[in-house]
Amino acid sequence: MISFVYTVLSFVVAISVLVVVHEFGHYWVARRLGVKVLRFSVGFGKPLWARRFGRDQTEWVIAAIPLGGYVKMLDEHEGKVAKRDLARAFNRQPIPKRAAIVLAGPLFNFLFAILAYGFLYMAGVDGLRPVVGQVAENSPAQLAGFRAGDELLSVDDYRIQSWEQRRLYLYEKALDRATVRFTVRDKDRLTQERVLDLSSLSAADVGAGLLERKIGLSPLLPEPEPVIGSLDERGAAAQAGMKVGDRIVTVDGRPVATWTALVTAISTRAGQALLLQVERDGVTHEFRVTPQAVVSGGREKSAKTVGRIGVGVQRPALPADMRVVVRQAPFAAFAEGIDTTWRMSALTLKMLAKMVMLEISTETISGPLTIAQYAGASAQIGLDRFIQFLAVVSISLGVLNLLPVPVLDGGHLLFYVIEAIQGRPLSGVVLYWGQQIGIVLLVALMALAFYNDFMRLLP
Repeated sequence: MISFVYTVLSFVVAISVLVVVHEFGHYWVARRLGVKVLRFSVGFGKPLWARRFGRDQTEWVIAAIPLGGYVKMLDEHEGKVAKRDLARAFNRQPIPKRAAIVLAGPLFNFLFAILAYGFLYMAGVDGLRPVVGQVAENSPAQLAGFRAGDELLSVDDYRIQSWEQRRLYLYEKALDRATVRFTVRDKDRLTQERVLDLSSLSAADVGAGLLERKIGLSPLLPEPEPVIGSLDERGAAAQAGMKVGDRIVTVDGRPVATWTALVTAISTRAGQALLLQVERDGVTHEFRVTPQAVVSGGREKSAKTVGRIGVGVQRPALPADMRVVVRQAPFAAFAEGIDTTWRMSALTLKMLAKMVMLEISTETISGPLTIAQYAGASAQIGLDRFIQFLAVVSISLGVLNLLPVPVLDGGHLLFYVIEAIQGRPLSGVVLYWGQQIGIVLLVALMALAFYNDFMRLLP
C-alpha cells in the first residue's frame, strides 16, 4: 500500500512539474508579446484551488484531474472581447507572434531537460565503471573481439566514463545499422580497438537492453548469491512459505552456489515439482514448489516458456573500485545537457517514424500506468534518478507536442504555415474538422497506450 501511494504521489508530482513547465512557456511568451492571459490551470475538471493575480487578474487554478493543464488566452473565437482589449486578443496577433507563443511550450520542455541534465552533470552522476564482465557467445560483441576485462575508454572519440554513458549514441548508430569503433584497455592494460558492426540489428532491437541483450556486452558485477531479496506474494515460493532472506542451498539435491545457477535450475523446470533446501537463521528447511510457466520476452517472436517461482535477487553491494562519479565543469555540463537533449529528441522522432513504417511494434508505447511505475521507481532510487526521469519525459512531451496533429502545438503551427502561404486564415469548417481528426488520433493513441499498460500488468 505504501509503495502504491509513493508511486501515485511521484506520478502526480512529475506530471504537475512538467505541465507547469510547458504551460509556463506559453504563458511567459504570451505576456511578453502583449497577449492577455485569462487562466493558467494545472489539471482539468473542477477547480480545487483558484486565485487571481496581476494587473490582468489572471486566474491561477489547480484542478481535480492532474493529467495535464492549459493556458487560456483572450481570443475572439472563444468569447466576446471588449473593444479596449481587442489588440491583446490572441487571434488578432500576427502569425510570427502566435507561432512564438505556441512554440514556447515545447521549447520550455527542452530547456527544462537541458537544465536538468546540466545541473546533474555538474553535481555528479553515480555510475558503474565501464568494464566488460561477460561477452555473449556468437554476439556482435564477440565477433568484434571484445573480451571479459576490457575497459571501455571511448566510442568514435566520445569519451566513456561509466557503463551507462553514450547509450543514446549507440541507439542512433544501431538505428542506422552503422559500424562504431571502441577504444578499450584490456586486462593486460594494453590499449586496443574493437570495431563493432551493428548492421545485424533491427530497429526493434533498440531499447534499454541493447548493449547487454543484443550487442552482447554485460558489465562486470559481483555474482549474486542464491539469497531471496524479494517475493511475489502470488508466486510459488511465497505460497510454499519461503521468506525474504532465505538462502537456497540445493534444488532437487543439486547444490546451487550462485543466483545464476538457481535461475538456470528453475527456469528449465516449468510445471515440475521441485524440492528446495533452504537455510534460514542457521536452520535448514525444505520446501516443495512447482515453477509457474511464464512466457519470457512478452509478445515477441523470440518469446519462450520458462519456469518462475516468484523470487527476486538480493543484489550484493557494489565494491568501491567499481563505482564512478561522472562530474563535469559548468560549461561542459550544460554542453552535455544540450547534446543529450538533442540526441534524445532526434531518437524519439526516428523511433516514431520507424513505428509508422511498421519496423517497430506499437507495444513500445507507454501510457500513464507505466509512466507512474517509472516515476515511483526512480523517486525511490533517489532525487538524481527522479530528475533524470523528469528530463526524459519532458523531452518526450516536447517532441509529442510538436507533431503536426491538430489540437497539439505542432498542429497549430501547421495551420499557421498554411495561413501564411495562402495569405488568409483557414476557414471555420477546415479548423473544425482538423480539430475533430486530431481528437480522434489522440484518443486512439491513448487507448493504445492504456491497452499496452494493462497487457504489461498481466502475468
